[in-house]
Amino acid sequence: MSDKYDVIVIGAGPGGYVAAIKAAQLGLKAACVESWSSEDGKQVLGGTCLNVGCIPSKALLEISHKYEEAGHGFADQGIELNDLKVNVEKMMERKLGIVKQLTGGIASLFKANGVTSIHGRGRLLANRQVEVTDKDGKTTTYEADNVILATGSNPIDIPPAPLKEGFIVDSEGALEFDAVPKRLGVIGAGVIGLELGSVWARLGSEVTVLEAQETFLPNVDQQCAKDALKQFRKQGLDIKLKARVTGSSVKRNLITVNYEDGKGEQELKVDKLVVAVGRRPQTDNLLAADAGVNLDERGFIFVDDHCQTDAPGVWAIGDVVRGPMLAHKASEEGIMVVERIAGHKPQVNYDCIPNVIYTHPEVAWVGKTEEQLKAEGEAYKVGTFPFAANGRAMAANSASGLVKIIADEKTDRILGFHVTGPQASEIVAQGVIAMEFGSSAEDLALTCFAHPTLSESVHEAALGVNDGAIHIANRRKKK
Repeated sequence: MSDKYDVIVIGAGPGGYVAAIKAAQLGLKAACVESWSSEDGKQVLGGTCLNVGCIPSKALLEISHKYEEAGHGFADQGIELNDLKVNVEKMMERKLGIVKQLTGGIASLFKANGVTSIHGRGRLLANRQVEVTDKDGKTTTYEADNVILATGSNPIDIPPAPLKEGFIVDSEGALEFDAVPKRLGVIGAGVIGLELGSVWARLGSEVTVLEAQETFLPNVDQQCAKDALKQFRKQGLDIKLKARVTGSSVKRNLITVNYEDGKGEQELKVDKLVVAVGRRPQTDNLLAADAGVNLDERGFIFVDDHCQTDAPGVWAIGDVVRGPMLAHKASEEGIMVVERIAGHKPQVNYDCIPNVIYTHPEVAWVGKTEEQLKAEGEAYKVGTFPFAANGRAMAANSASGLVKIIADEKTDRILGFHVTGPQASEIVAQGVIAMEFGSSAEDLALTCFAHPTLSESVHEAALGVNDGAIHIANRRKKK
C-alpha cells in the first residue's frame, strides 16, 4: 500500500485536473491518475478535451474559417488575394503546438499547487482504494478518503460503418487528415459532425452529412436551428435529414455508404468517412466488482444531485454521469465536489449551463427552448433581433443569425437565451449571467450596451420581449 491521500482523482481531463487543483488549493492532499501517454511514453494531461477534442478542433475551425474568409469574403471588402493555398501540414503543426502548450501548462499547474501526478490506468477497488497499472503492467495501490471518477467518454462506434484506418474514422481521426479530402462523408449532424464537416468544407471538401433524425438539432430552439441549417447549406454542407446509414464498404480507396431516406435506398461515394454519432461514458474496467459504485444500462455512473455515488466517499463527474457531455459542466462539477469534500455546500445550477456549436455562424444557447415551454404548457413571451440589423455585424461581414430571448409571460424572468451568429459563444455568456442572477428581460433592456457592438443585439432582443425594440418593428407573439 502506497501513501494515503485526502483526494484521488482518476482522469486528468477538464473535470479531473480542475478538481485536483482545487482540492490542493483547499489544503487537501491530492493526486491525479492519468493513463494518456505521448509517443515517447511520457504522461499527457488534459484528457480528450485538450488532446483530441475541444482544443484541436477549435484550432482547425479557426484556421479553416480564416482560409474560407480570405477566399470568399475578403474581395467584397476590397481586399484582393491571389494564389491562396492551404498547407495542411503547417496547419496540423500549429494545432499540435497549441495542444502541447496547454497540456504542458496543466503539468506546471499541478507542480505549482502541489498535486501529485500518477501515470497509469486507474481502477477503483473496495474501500476507496485505487489500483494503478503503469505502462509496464506493474500495479500500485493507493488509498484515499475520497475518490473522484472523471474518466470522460469515447466516440460511439456503429455496426454499419466500422472504423477502417485511413478511410472510416471517428472524430479523433478527422483531426488528423494529412490532405483535404475531395469528398467527405459525415455520419451525424450533431455538434461534432457539424464542426468537423465545417472544417473540411471550408478547406475545399465536398461534404455530405447524413443525419438519421427528421429534425435538425432537435435540442436547439427550432427558430435558431432552422436559421443555422439555411446558413450551413448555403456554405455548401449537403445535410441530409432522415438518412439512416445501413452499411459501408471500402474498395480501391473509395468508400461506399449505403443509407435509407424517404425515397428508399441510397448510395454515397466518398474518399473519407467520419463517424460522429455521439459519445459514450468511459467506464469500462474502471470499477472492481466490490467497489460499490453502480452503473445504468448505458454505462453511466449513478450519482445524486451533488455527484456522489452509492459508495461512501466516491464521487463521479463529467461525461461519466448524467447531463450534457460538456467540458465546462465537468469543471463545475469537479469544483463543487471538492468544495463539498472540504465542508462547503456549493451546488451546480444545471439550468444555467451553456451549449455551443463552434461553426460559422456559431450556435449557442442556455435555458429553455420554445418547444420545451410549449410542451410544458408554460406561458411565455419572446424577443428576437437579427444580426442583419446590427451595424457591427454588417461591418464585420457576419450579419447572419439572430439573438432570441424567452421570458416568463407574468414575471418577465428570462427562461431561455439563444444565439445564432457571430461570436455566439461569447454573447451567450451574457444570458448565462443574467439567468444565474434571476434577471428579467427588463433588466437587460435597462442596461446600457456599447455602440457599435454585436451585444447590442442582446439589448434589442430584451427590449423586444416587451414590445420596446428600437431598430426593428415590434411583433410580439404571446404563447
